[in-house]
Amino acid sequence: MTSKLIVNSVRHTGASADAITMDASGNITFPGNATCSGTATGFGGGITMADQYRLTTDLAGSSPNDFITSNLERVDTGGQGTLGTGMSESSGVFTFPSTGIYKVDFQFNVYSTSSVRYVGGRIQVTTDNNTYTILTDSSDGIYVPSTSSWGTGETSTLIDVTDTSNVKVKFNYYGIGSITFVGSSTRNRTFMTFIRLGDT
Repeated sequence: MTSKLIVNSVRHTGASADAITMDASGNITFPGNATCSGTATGFGGGITMADQYRLTTDLAGSSPNDFITSNLERVDTGGQGTLGTGMSESSGVFTFPSTGIYKVDFQFNVYSTSSVRYVGGRIQVTTDNNTYTILTDSSDGIYVPSTSSWGTGETSTLIDVTDTSNVKVKFNYYGIGSITFVGSSTRNRTFMTFIRLGDT
């Protein structure tokens, strides 16, 4: 025999207001704070995907039309990890695992042996799996008084992924003079971060 408790609210004996209410559709409201001492499962919302890729070897920068198309890997050093189904990458083009609003970051480390030069990075998006548009651009100057100098830059944007087949991103790097974007297969030097913030 199955037991069933049918109520539309729950209140503590010493309280003046309901602690839990439920409507006819089964939607539950907690007017106060809810504490869970076990593991809560089956709840939607929150961050469900976080992923990082990095450049594994050094890369020379020159033309503003250059893209990072190879020597990319998902971070895999001890202590690093990915949440949910991560990104897919092919020849520098990144495909999102599901629709949603994503925060995308591009951070780059560089060094130069030239005198007065600049370096930059861009995030570009396509919404038709064909034509790419620059969404964000970050650049900085590097002055090398003697032998070499190091620098770093970062740029980020929010991307509305309404269709995983058509909305994709890639990363543009550029520099004037002897500019090298620093890569590593054991730590993040030049890298991309993808975090799904919520539904589109």
